[in-house]
Amino acid sequence: MAIVGAGAAGALVATQLCEASVRRRTPLELVLIDPAPEAGRGTAYATRDPRHLLNVPVGGMSGYPDDPGHFRRWLCRHGDEGVADGDFVSRYRFGSYLADTLGQAIIAAREFAAVTRLRTRATACDWPERGGRARLVLADGRTVAADSVVLATGPAPGGGGWVPDELYASGRFVGRPWTADGPVDLGADVGADVRAALGADVGAAGRGPEDGPRVLLVGAGLTAVDLALSLERQGRRVHMVSRSGLLPRRHALAPLPPVPAPPELADGAPPPGLPALRAALRRHLTGALRRFGDWRPAFDGLRPVTARLWQGLSDDERAEVLEREVTLWNVHRHRMPPATAEAVDRARAARRLRISAGRIANVAPSRDGNRHPTAPLDVTLTDGRTLPVDWVVDCTGPGLRTDCGDDPLWRSLLDGGLAVRGPLGIGVATDSGRLRDAEGRCTRGLFTLGAPRRGELWETVAIPEIRTQAAAIADAVLPAPPPPPARPGATVRRPADPFGLPVSTHSEAAAAYAGGLRRVLAMRAGAAEEFARATALDGGFALGHAALALLGHECDAGTDVPRRLAEAQRSVRDRGDGRERSFVEVVTRRVHGDGGDEALVAHLRAYPGDALALSTAVPTIAFSGFDDLDEEFARKLVEEAAPAYGGHWFPTSLLAFLRQGEERYEEAAELAVRALEAEPASGHAVHALAHVHYESGNHAAGRDWLDEWIVGSGRTATQRAHFSWHAALHELALDDAEAVRRRWATQLAPAPSDGATGAGAGARTGAGPGSASPSASASGRVQGLRALVDSGSLLWRAHLAQVWRGPLPAADVLAAVSGAQLERPTRAFGALHSAVALAAAGDVAALRRLAHHAEQADEVQREVIAPLCRAFEAVVEERWDDAVSGLRSVRGVLHRVGGSAAQREVVEDTLLYALLAGGRCDAGRRLLEERLERRPSPLDRRRLDQLPVPPPG
Repeated sequence: MAIVGAGAAGALVATQLCEASVRRRTPLELVLIDPAPEAGRGTAYATRDPRHLLNVPVGGMSGYPDDPGHFRRWLCRHGDEGVADGDFVSRYRFGSYLADTLGQAIIAAREFAAVTRLRTRATACDWPERGGRARLVLADGRTVAADSVVLATGPAPGGGGWVPDELYASGRFVGRPWTADGPVDLGADVGADVRAALGADVGAAGRGPEDGPRVLLVGAGLTAVDLALSLERQGRRVHMVSRSGLLPRRHALAPLPPVPAPPELADGAPPPGLPALRAALRRHLTGALRRFGDWRPAFDGLRPVTARLWQGLSDDERAEVLEREVTLWNVHRHRMPPATAEAVDRARAARRLRISAGRIANVAPSRDGNRHPTAPLDVTLTDGRTLPVDWVVDCTGPGLRTDCGDDPLWRSLLDGGLAVRGPLGIGVATDSGRLRDAEGRCTRGLFTLGAPRRGELWETVAIPEIRTQAAAIADAVLPAPPPPPARPGATVRRPADPFGLPVSTHSEAAAAYAGGLRRVLAMRAGAAEEFARATALDGGFALGHAALALLGHECDAGTDVPRRLAEAQRSVRDRGDGRERSFVEVVTRRVHGDGGDEALVAHLRAYPGDALALSTAVPTIAFSGFDDLDEEFARKLVEEAAPAYGGHWFPTSLLAFLRQGEERYEEAAELAVRALEAEPASGHAVHALAHVHYESGNHAAGRDWLDEWIVGSGRTATQRAHFSWHAALHELALDDAEAVRRRWATQLAPAPSDGATGAGAGARTGAGPGSASPSASASGRVQGLRALVDSGSLLWRAHLAQVWRGPLPAADVLAAVSGAQLERPTRAFGALHSAVALAAAGDVAALRRLAHHAEQADEVQREVIAPLCRAFEAVVEERWDDAVSGLRSVRGVLHRVGGSAAQREVVEDTLLYALLAGGRCDAGRRLLEERLERRPSPLDRRRLDQLPVPPPG
């Protein structure tokens, strides 16, 4: 495979090819041909001027069509932690991203792909015989033979037909504004002339904008804007001239979401023809203006249909569009970042930048040498004005014809009949990126993408279009292997997981996956590491990627969830069976919050022996289970699936936990003991017994049993913080203040967050089976969601029970959690514990922000969390009547947030505290008596005994 051009398009194709070779286990020899010193930059992303910003926000610049947040996450990992999707960053940063992404892909594919960089140009290409190989001739005399060639040459240079002969002959004309390292440097000659003539530096104090060297930019698009900012910053006076005199419009500071194209323009509608198209576009844009006061959402909504609308026009209609509407389209479509627009406004206000509508009519040597000694040219415009200038720079943009720049490679392809021009002579003719030859065939492996396809697609030069075309080329060059047989052993025997389900990988990766699965089922540490090892052994192992995405999303496993999910989706398309495709779909919907429960139920009905899916369905500390938290349904699902496991302890441990949730404590204990006899490290069984002991009031026995297990069979458990929390609840119920403080200090005091939580962190209730200790830092301290659920909750309960003397170290809890987890949680369970921790910290402002977030979130957060935040706010402010009223209002619906009754009990504890603090001793007495009837507790007995004795009668 040869790729000619290693700019953005070439780098994206090479990245896709390397990654596809890994997924499909296909050997690949890849040659990148480009004289540039670094792949990925081209001319567009080589400029180092920090004022040259991308004209598309970060959220639209991912290199992957199926992973839109990839560029933003790369920026976060490389020094821009606070960057948002709507921000604009420098073009140089994006070039670094492309280069790094390609480099990582090459390293990851080293087992299958051999990549060579040739720092030279391709000057010719021929294909001597059909069925043979292409032969590329290089500028240094070498040749390269290839089975497939991708022409990623980027936009063709402008034709320059407008340039007068006198301007060419003056030596003061720059035909290409960008060099390999950024904007053209006009400083060497002009700076020397200015200093000689003026006897001072250009930027010397006291000199006005009229005194600096002058540059005329022909064209007023984004290229001219960026060049103008560089030049005027150096003290030059810049004049732009274009036929319309229109600058690109600016992006909105707070952009609105796109408004979809109207039905008559949407996919599936017949081509409207140019008059009807104009009318429909006018209605679409004016409708958005009336509704939003902004045309941008309507314009952005046209992007998905632009290519189809262009293809629906005749050649005559396309020519008419190019003549009449193309300028208006470009200035609205290709917009300036807000910061760039502000810089342009400042330069114009200071008269360092002027813009004219017109064309160059005449160029002659300067006649006013006394007034403008540094301006060797007088350029006369069509409006009659004459401008003294030092340089004229062509900023009219790329040419539409692929051969207009007299590129020898494209010339050889066109002359040899391997390529033909596209509509109106723009670009070349292709079929899904494969070049058509002079006979209209696409039988050879010649591909192109981006600008050379502009005649057919029009919108094809931006990253969102190029990345999609790059992925399509990789699929065409390295087709996916046929899917595995439906039943193991039908044709090919595959490795299996611990329960006999076949997996589409080799035996070594399958063994690592099985090890990770066993750790998940037992809630032991190291599952994520095993799954990661499986994907390192086989980069195309869909189940390994899906498992990591699931753990990252639900259990804060510190993995790049969107990236893993995208890899799972790509891999399962390449070589996954029906069960694997179904599981990846379950994980996809769960991560996206789109019908995950229904997909999970359907999957388990079809594949009851899928243990990871079954574990996901049950609401435990490992996973959150179903969104509606229907534990009875989960129990029936586990009971139906149990026969597929042949008496294995895993479904027994799940049933034990579900039984305690139904208050069937004896049966839950019996099942838990049975599971622990088979697997002493079974976290689900231990969790079930912990609840049985607590709800039965066996506090001393429960504490002692948990302590023994934690230091014994549970020493590698992922949920040690939560089991310590259970032990602390026993100590709290026993009214043992010193034990509670000791437990906090040794096992539950949090560690400050490093801010590097995985994407999707805090999205679910567990912090579970993902990493070596996903609930703790390297020092063993609790962090992330577990710091809220366990550490913060315990602190608040100890405060409410008045067993914690002195200030609460709640700030430590808040420091261990990311801002998104704390104030913008995606699930109600996490939001409940955020409210608890913020109340413990006395942070009323943050409670109000959390309430505002909840009001904009899902139904449970709106109806439960928002009023709960206001109730906690009243507690902090000691407005006891409001606190009691608010806490009572949510008490009956609190089960909707999920978690266990023991976890939700923190709200009841707060209500009791508010009742007693507000002097409602009778109501407090009734609540304490209810609690003691439900569960013996020395703490509650003490509190009841301390209440005033009610009067007789």
